[in-house]
Amino acid sequence: MKYIITISFLITALFALAQPKSIEFKPTAFYHNFSYKFPPALTVQPGDTIKSESVDAGGSDKNGTRLTKGGNPLTGPFYIDGASPGDILAITLTTVSLNRDYAVTTEGFVKRAFPKKAMKGIYGHHAKLIQWTLMRDSGYAQTQSVHEHLNNFKVPLNPFMGCVGVAAPAKRKAPLTYFADEYGGNMDFYKVTEGATIYLPVFHEGALLYIGDGHAGQGDGEINGNALETSMNFAFVARVIKGAPQLAFPRIEDSEHIVSMAMDKTLERALIKATQELVAWVQHDYHLSLDEATQVIGTSIEYRIPTLAGPKLEIAAMIKKKILIGLKK
Repeated sequence: MKYIITISFLITALFALAQPKSIEFKPTAFYHNFSYKFPPALTVQPGDTIKSESVDAGGSDKNGTRLTKGGNPLTGPFYIDGASPGDILAITLTTVSLNRDYAVTTEGFVKRAFPKKAMKGIYGHHAKLIQWTLMRDSGYAQTQSVHEHLNNFKVPLNPFMGCVGVAAPAKRKAPLTYFADEYGGNMDFYKVTEGATIYLPVFHEGALLYIGDGHAGQGDGEINGNALETSMNFAFVARVIKGAPQLAFPRIEDSEHIVSMAMDKTLERALIKATQELVAWVQHDYHLSLDEATQVIGTSIEYRIPTLAGPKLEIAAMIKKKILIGLKK
C-alpha cells in the first residue's frame, strides 16, 4: 500500500508539473535596448501564461509615478526555456488592457508626413504634449486640448503594444527601444494586440523577449511622433517553433489577417521586402508555385504603414484569412 501511494503521489506531482501555469510578474527594472546582455527577469516555460505590466513611453506607471527614464522603457527580458538561435518564437498576447485613465501624445507632425516649412510652431521642441482622457467604460478617448473646436472630439480606444521584440543579433550594437528590425522591436502596429500571435526569429539562447510601449490608440504612420502613450497590463503565452525556415522579419497573425512586416530606410525597399515575405509565407503554407502566388497575392494584398516616426520605415503586408480558405493547406 505504501508503494502504491508513493507511485500515485509521483504521478500526481508530474501531472501538476506538466500543466500550464499562470504567473504574475511585477517588473522592478526597465530597459532601453533590445540587448542580450541584460539579466533575464524571469524564465518562462512554453505554454505558461505570464501576466505583467508596462510603464508608458515616458517611464510612468499606472499610478502616474515615474519609475525610469523615458524612451520606450521595456519590461523583461523574459528567458523562454528551450528557445535557441535559428528557432522561431511565437508570442500570443492573451491580454492587452489599459490600466489607467489618461494618455499623452504630441501636438505636432513628423517631417516625413508633413512639410517642415508648414509646421512652424508645432515641430520638434515647439510641439506640445497633450493629455487625453481614456474612458474605458465607453471605449473612447477624448482630448483635453484647450482648442475650442476639439471640445467634443473623441476617438475609439484600440489598445496595443508598441514594442514586442527579442534581443537583437550580437553582431550589431544593441538597438535602442525606438528601433525596429528583424528582431521585432518598436513596430508600433495596431495589430500587436490582444489575441494576436507575433512570430520572431531567435538570435540568442532563451530569445530574451521584451514588451512595452503601450498605446491606447494610434493612426497609421504614427505621424504625431508618438501614439496615445500610456501604461498597460499585458499577458502572453510563448511557444518555440523548431525546424521551420528562419524568418527575415517579424510576422503577425490574428483572427482576420496574416501579416508580414519589413523595415528599411525607404518605404519602397520596405514594401518590396514585406511583399516578398508574405509571398514566401503563403507559398510555404499552401505549397504554391510563384505563378500561383501571383494570383493569390496580387488580387488580395493589403498594405499599411505602421510608423513614419522611427529610424527605419515600416510596411505591413497583409492578406485576409478568409481569402485563403479556398486554398488547400
